[in-house]
Amino acid sequence: MPRLTSGPFRYRRYADTFLDLAQRFAHVPLKQAVISPSALSLMYPATPLPGYPREQFIQDLLREHTAEVRRCLQKGAHCVQIDFTEGRLSMKIDPSGSLLHSFVDLNNLALSRFSPEERARIGIHTCPGGDRDSTHSADVDYGELLPGLFELRAGNFYVALAGERDRGRILKIIQQYLKPDQRVFLGVIATIDPRIETAEEVRDRIVEAAQYIPLAQLGTTDDCGFAPFADDISTSRETAFAKIRARVAGTALAAKALGAT
Repeated sequence: MPRLTSGPFRYRRYADTFLDLAQRFAHVPLKQAVISPSALSLMYPATPLPGYPREQFIQDLLREHTAEVRRCLQKGAHCVQIDFTEGRLSMKIDPSGSLLHSFVDLNNLALSRFSPEERARIGIHTCPGGDRDSTHSADVDYGELLPGLFELRAGNFYVALAGERDRGRILKIIQQYLKPDQRVFLGVIATIDPRIETAEEVRDRIVEAAQYIPLAQLGTTDDCGFAPFADDISTSRETAFAKIRARVAGTALAAKALGAT
């Protein structure tokens, strides 16, 4: 993580520049990912910077994050995904939950700057990490994260699930804490597992999830990105696209089996 050495804090590049590029090639609705304010807040050092207090940094950070998300929405992103991988990691660093709650509070400050209609197009991603086919917090019980996660005032949640051992227990927790105005996209593809899932496996995972989550609030996704933080070596392009095809085909099979459209 880079460390801030002086203020004021500004973004050098906004995520909508990546959206501009993707829109030249895409012929389906696009989701644009951005980093969370809580992750970027870790850039501020423990010792206050002369002439640039943490309070001012937080205000600058919230302004820049809000501008980035809004620029993506205004340019036609179907939705914006805020990557919150540090959420589960925070429970490893601080099992008391205080760090997690501070992250949730900070991210909610940012989300409060958007209208309900905008928040319906904003989502939160959580996973145990996936850089270079490794994780940073898979040993942390999801049950310690999920109650706080769904306190975030976003309309969508992208939850890594395919790589978990006890998916049924996690689905019960999601069922308990998911709010009526929230939709959860469950990971049905384990991005760091080199084995390519079949469409039938994906279908069965979705049908299982539908026992706990209302269909109107249920969607599918991959557990994480296939090349997080420029890691384009550990998973080949061929494997990534084969897994994506399995997700698309398996979701179609599940929709048919569940009588959904």
